[in-house]
Amino acid sequence: MSDRPAQPGTDGAGAGPAPFPATGRRVLVSGASRGVGRAIARAFAANGDRVAVHYGSRRDEAEATLAALDGTGHVLLGADLTDAARTARLAEAAAEALGGIDVLVNNAAAAAPAHPPADTPYEEWTAVWQRQVSVNLLATANLSRLAARHMIDQGTGGRIVNVGSRGAFRGEPDHPAYGATKAAVHALGQSLAVALAPHGIAVTSVAPGFIDTDRVAHRLDGAEGEAIRGQSPFGRVADPDEVAAAVLWLASPRAQWSSGAVLDLNGASYLRT
Repeated sequence: MSDRPAQPGTDGAGAGPAPFPATGRRVLVSGASRGVGRAIARAFAANGDRVAVHYGSRRDEAEATLAALDGTGHVLLGADLTDAARTARLAEAAAEALGGIDVLVNNAAAAAPAHPPADTPYEEWTAVWQRQVSVNLLATANLSRLAARHMIDQGTGGRIVNVGSRGAFRGEPDHPAYGATKAAVHALGQSLAVALAPHGIAVTSVAPGFIDTDRVAHRLDGAEGEAIRGQSPFGRVADPDEVAAAVLWLASPRAQWSSGAVLDLNGASYLRT
């Protein structure tokens, strides 16, 4: 048996803070109005957790997410994550409504048109990069810092799970800003994992491949859809619930030792070394 003192948020014995809970947690999910974010919110609610459902502009869809959640005590919160002050108010509102924050899932990401470097007008190129960096990276960094502060002040540890992308590793020639910002999200998560471990906060990321969501469903028709499904030896793409299941596990008490990991969720469609 180890004689090291128990750390915040661990299962160790002693007079320290209570162990990180497996259920009944207070969870903030950014970008939860539809798709993967909705699936993640539903997974936590089904686990017995209370969820703050964040949306940027799709209030109607976010209300549908909220209505689909099991249990009670959930809350709907809107905020423009490109605005640092509004991001701070979102974190405060979630902590106030839920009584604290135990888990943050950084799922929000900006949609962007294709912007291959050889063909995209410079003004359009810079606008796409500005928005992708603002939402995909800076909002993730800001929410992580804000949620971590709540977790530290609570003294119970916590979990931060970032939704990255396979594109961070294999490249996104038609969407380079997306691939670059998701790579930055993975690197941010690893830096935070080291910095926040002394406070009992574990930080991980998932790197999904193609996922069957409403936003990209049109691409799964015809020859393009066949080619996309053919990227995986399973001959299909991911279901949002499969990503949500991985996020739920990474946020669990038993996943603390996975802190710093980037979990590939791409059906063997891209194998990195």
